[in-house]
Amino acid sequence: MTQEILDQRAAVVIEANKYLTLGTVDADGLPWVTPVYFTPDGHKAFYWASSPDAVHSRNLTDRPAVSIAIFDSSVRIGGASAVYFRAHAELVPDDELEQSATLFASRYPELRSYTADELRTDLRLYRARPTAHWLLVRGSDPDYGTGLDSRRPVWI
Repeated sequence: MTQEILDQRAAVVIEANKYLTLGTVDADGLPWVTPVYFTPDGHKAFYWASSPDAVHSRNLTDRPAVSIAIFDSSVRIGGASAVYFRAHAELVPDDELEQSATLFASRYPELRSYTADELRTDLRLYRARPTAHWLLVRGSDPDYGTGLDSRRPVWI
């Protein structure tokens, strides 16, 4: 499998899904995962809006290292496509909030847009910037399967 094909497949997974699963860790080292709807900026950043009081928001304030999985849970068993990331998450800085809020809203025409001012009150806009990326290659993949599922690096 060429790197270009791996990268293209990973991009398709990101574009086809509205939710990512965000994994954070609390002060006691206990993991916490939560689904959030997101807007990608290619594969270089992922944006979501959350309450700053949400468990995951509080966790990433002190421990910004996160894990992310993006996949379609509605497919038949054995038919999954997924991408995985290690990332650094943060609150979008105030001087970038206007532009980032516009990007975030652009993916969801069915939802009302949040202004930058609204994202300074009850909700905040967060972003995760991946530091490592992988694609799930199913063991049964008709072109690249080996009999066992594998995880291949993408965008290297």
